[in-house]
Amino acid sequence: MDFPEIMTLPSIGPYGGIALVRPHVMGIDEAGRGPLAGPVVAGAVLLGKNAPAGLDDSKKLSASRRLQLETEIHKTCLWAVGVVDVETIDRINIFAATMLAMTRAASSLCSKAGLEPDEVLVDGNKTPEGRSEGWRWPNVRAIVGGDGSEAAISAASIIAKQHRDRIMRVLAQAFPMYGWERNAGYGTAGHLAALREHGPSPHHRRSFSPIAQLEMAF
Repeated sequence: MDFPEIMTLPSIGPYGGIALVRPHVMGIDEAGRGPLAGPVVAGAVLLGKNAPAGLDDSKKLSASRRLQLETEIHKTCLWAVGVVDVETIDRINIFAATMLAMTRAASSLCSKAGLEPDEVLVDGNKTPEGRSEGWRWPNVRAIVGGDGSEAAISAASIIAKQHRDRIMRVLAQAFPMYGWERNAGYGTAGHLAALREHGPSPHHRRSFSPIAQLEMAF
């Protein structure tokens, strides 16, 4: 499902004049595996030599600090995001959709940057290698807690979360009853109450059990 106002959100960074850290290590992380609504988004980042200090897991940062770091990452690093919509999540499952989002982010970054990374670091315990068609980087490692220990992954986590939160704020304008601008699609008490009252929207994940159970009541 395409929404023109969402598609205008920038999904890939500018590439002129950014000096990269060598070796080229690409960090990848996702945002939005757990929510009941909205897409899953992955960020991919190649750190520049002037990348900001204080990079950390996006979940540990205040909203104002995330925004500040995102702005600095945009200026000093090479970055891209990959987005997988709700329809695809429901068709192939959230794990496969997450691997696909990571593949899209990495592909976009390499294509626009015109280079291949020396290594790819992925947050978590699994990588897209052998799990996502189109993944072509064999030198990839999964790092549990990498979003808090590897600067490139930390930057990717910030990019992914910020991009996804913006998408959810746009969607909230059309479906204000669910409070997505506040809960980002997660199953908060207020979100669940709105679901019980209004039923699911086109942006809810039918493959997630809370939504499937609610649909039976409508």
